Amino acid sequence: QISEFTQSKRDYLEIMCNFTPEEQQLFNLRADGKTLDEAAEIMNRSLDSVKALSRKVNRKIKEEL
Repeated sequence: QISEFTQSKRDYLEIMCNFTPEEQQLFNLRADGKTLDEAAEIMNRSLDSVKALSRKVNRKIKEEL
């Protein structure tokens, strides 16, 4: 869970993962504890789109950890 990462780990991932602006927004929302449903509403995107974006974010994180 992104929300369980320490602030220093989040800072590191933000630098190293080279997130797109949309991926960065989702990363920040998830770090704040938002669900995918909540993130989709905030980002004005479909849940399916946010799920696909979440997979990309998770893939980038796994490559760095």
